[in-house]
Amino acid sequence: MISSMTGYAARTSDLECGALHIELKSVNSRYLDFHFRVCEELRVVEPALRELIGARLTRGKVECRLNFVPATASAQQLNLNAELLDRLKAFDLRVRAEMPQAPPLGVADVLRWPGMFGDGSPDIEALVPAALAVAREALEDFTASRSREGAKLSAVILERVARMRERVHEVAPRIPAAQAAFQEKLRQRLLDAVNAVDDERIRQEVAVFAVRIDVAEEIARLSTHLDEVERVLKSGGASGKRLDFLMQELNREANTLGSKSVVTEVSQTAMELKLLIEQMREQIQNLE
Repeated sequence: MISSMTGYAARTSDLECGALHIELKSVNSRYLDFHFRVCEELRVVEPALRELIGARLTRGKVECRLNFVPATASAQQLNLNAELLDRLKAFDLRVRAEMPQAPPLGVADVLRWPGMFGDGSPDIEALVPAALAVAREALEDFTASRSREGAKLSAVILERVARMRERVHEVAPRIPAAQAAFQEKLRQRLLDAVNAVDDERIRQEVAVFAVRIDVAEEIARLSTHLDEVERVLKSGGASGKRLDFLMQELNREANTLGSKSVVTEVSQTAMELKLLIEQMREQIQNLE
């Protein structure tokens, strides 16, 4: 499928030790450009994220945010540090043996003791696979959103292609008659202006001029380029650069068509074609 370079996705994974949240968004860029904003606890995951995203995308400025929010103490299962508790008991007994007047440690003192419920830092080894798992889920949503946007852009471009074909088909049959009438008018003007010149010579000069203003080749190339645009869109994949090149070729033919025009109708058609090409180009700038 055709994909847009614009996309967004976000996923959250709830763990016992906290919550992982990842956000992916992208905008247009000529190349694949990464910007990571990863919390300190998960910096080790950044290379794997870069490889994971790079395997699915080819163009776009991609921003990836990965955060970890530790669970609050009330949400965690409270487990006392048994080793630290035994050491505190031993210290308490020893201190009161040396200082009988010293009060014993209270429950509140023990519970407030640093490290009594562990050091509070997350298990990085356990977080890494969880972070990659939620990143894969987000990446699926992300690529799906880019594909949906790409399908919409493709429909817009195909609609412009159909309108260009319609304009060419409308004007093409009338071009030979219009050019023949213009040539006869030009021949008569030359005869009126230069009475001494032979009529056959004037016909030769008009014939040479007719070759110069013939637009059949331009119309044929326009049709060929439009066929290629449709083929590329149906083929899918990363095709933004190819389509942008085709817009340049279409614009070249439309310019030539306008410069060769000797009738108003063809000039107007050339201007309309250029407008439609520019509209397509604007949409193609968003394609991967």
